[in-house]
Amino acid sequence: MPERIVVKIGSSSLTSAEGGLNREQVRFFAGELAALQQSGKQILLVTSGAIAAGFRRIGYAARPKLVHEKQAAAAVGQALLMQAYQEAFAAHGIQVAQILLTRPDFSDRSRARNARRTIEELLKQRVVPVINENDTVAVNEIKFGDNDSLSALAANMVKADGLFILTDMDGLYTADPRKSPEAVRIERVDVLSDELYRIAGGAGTSVGTGGMRSKIEAARIAMQGGVPMFVGRVTEPGELQQAANGAGRGTYFTSSLHSLSAKKQWVGFLSVPQGRIVVDFGAEEALLNKGRSLLPAGITSAEGDFHPGDVVEVVNTDGRLLGRGVTHYAAWQVTAVAGLSSEEAMRRVEVARVEVIHRDEWVASTILKEVPAHE
Repeated sequence: MPERIVVKIGSSSLTSAEGGLNREQVRFFAGELAALQQSGKQILLVTSGAIAAGFRRIGYAARPKLVHEKQAAAAVGQALLMQAYQEAFAAHGIQVAQILLTRPDFSDRSRARNARRTIEELLKQRVVPVINENDTVAVNEIKFGDNDSLSALAANMVKADGLFILTDMDGLYTADPRKSPEAVRIERVDVLSDELYRIAGGAGTSVGTGGMRSKIEAARIAMQGGVPMFVGRVTEPGELQQAANGAGRGTYFTSSLHSLSAKKQWVGFLSVPQGRIVVDFGAEEALLNKGRSLLPAGITSAEGDFHPGDVVEVVNTDGRLLGRGVTHYAAWQVTAVAGLSSEEAMRRVEVARVEVIHRDEWVASTILKEVPAHE
């Protein structure tokens, strides 16, 4: 099977600082992607830039902040964006296809299956799917984080061999290189840590909304799905091929994990938690480092009004998020058995199984190391 590559291009790489599409940049990236396809790879493009491309055309003096204004700008900008891609790829004899997605398209199994089948057929026909969030119907603001998380979810969905997020920074640094002369680029990341999140900081430019923090979040999704990721800059011809060959100007995030099941992707990244369970240090170690289920003995308290089958967050006693899982207990039952042995818990409440969260329905929020699958 041909190597399958997902490439995500951010707003700052496609538009001018004042807003509007930079057609020369669109043509450049089309050429880079065309070269990858011609080398035998299957290419999916995840693009940002619809809002940035459209807000000037619609009459706004600056990038809008209100949701309905963003959606109006995106409705205009998406047409401009696809027209630019179609013309740019046509110069290389390549057809493109528009795929607009929202979070429910990933969380609903039938919708995700339909999207995946469509993408598979397009790739079979050597068409480049151009994926973007359907901003005009998205609610609760634009949640995908400049499409970084969208690109990681798409890479997981199609079981990509690599995800390449192209930005105006040549990778992740130990500090902001624009402010600190001591900043050093991090060439390779095997383990995500709180320190990396601290280093990543906030958003980058005024045109884009991603920043390095959303790249780290995308890396978490991709790595947990078994997809290695690259974040960096591509400005010269041939540099995307170099990045695909492991010699790019940026940071590589490795992954030795196997692809997550569709259910675990939903639990970990797409579900809406209905409550929270607080656990002690022993339970934290069991969940993160020993591949075990969450038992009543390791629980200290519960928050929220959740029911069996709901997804809940699990945090330690310091409030640090450890991950998400499907609970087999209602909130009142968790409170009733917190700290009890398994035998006492089963006598105290009537539940189908002793595990509050089974390891098969648990997704950690950080990459620490691969853990053995034992009870």
